[in-house]
Amino acid sequence: MTVDVTVVVATRNRREQLLDVLARHPGPVVVVDNGSDDGTPEAVAAAHPRVRLVRLGANLGAGTARNVGVALARTPFVAFADDDSYWAPGALDRAAEILWAYPRTGLVTGRVLVGPQARLDPICTEMAAAPLGTPADAPGPSVLGFLACAVVLRRAAFTDVGGFADRLGTYGEEALLAMDLAAAGWRLAYVPELVVHHLPSPSGRDPRARRRQEARNRVLTTALRRPVGVLREVVAETWRDPDRRPGLRDAARQLGWVLRERRRLPAAVEADLGVLEGRVPARTPVTAASAATAGAGVD
Repeated sequence: MTVDVTVVVATRNRREQLLDVLARHPGPVVVVDNGSDDGTPEAVAAAHPRVRLVRLGANLGAGTARNVGVALARTPFVAFADDDSYWAPGALDRAAEILWAYPRTGLVTGRVLVGPQARLDPICTEMAAAPLGTPADAPGPSVLGFLACAVVLRRAAFTDVGGFADRLGTYGEEALLAMDLAAAGWRLAYVPELVVHHLPSPSGRDPRARRRQEARNRVLTTALRRPVGVLREVVAETWRDPDRRPGLRDAARQLGWVLRERRRLPAAVEADLGVLEGRVPARTPVTAASAATAGAGVD
């Protein structure tokens, strides 16, 4: 039984998949339902009475759902899981050991194996390449991004930076949180011995809607934290893609919020992003603020 880690699961309309993976989560679990209309909350309450269930009543986005779950957790560490993913046996206990041993580390992200064939998610290959190096006081290569279903984090670190931005909703919401954790001085590390199984549905969500939302959130995240020159490049790149172009209009509607909340990253974190994006050469040794690759896996 995992006692130091609460698993927070955000869900919407994936009843059967969720019921299957919930049985694989040891220790305390909080399920936050984003307005499912397929009977998910009722099925969870009936099949898994030990799980703490929160019904939001509407689809407020994965980030908001996770914020709610973390606020209810009482353990020092919190792991995220999707409604189609689960942590391998022993992974959460090991993650807690690592976080106790490395007090400057606010987040560890694990190795993601996709589907019944357990294929390695390509983002793990990128993180394992360690373009930002491995600091001596970190448990693995520095990262500046993660897949939400594959992280265990220090609850105090998450709270310290305000968690996920509610306005970003779902898809690509991880990037801003990673930047803010690094900016606050926390280390983020890839630890491949921590294994996550991700079993995405073949049908998935609406791919066009997803690309639009990802584009919107990428533009917003860049506008909130990055230099104007980087923002211009991201906007131009988004405009060239017809499927993502509507995301620019969606982002423009958030201009007032962006102007109120814009806050440039520390120079060291911005430089690390430059390394990951190929704008500047890698440095040796790696800066203290280093962190790793942003990206999104399969839904």
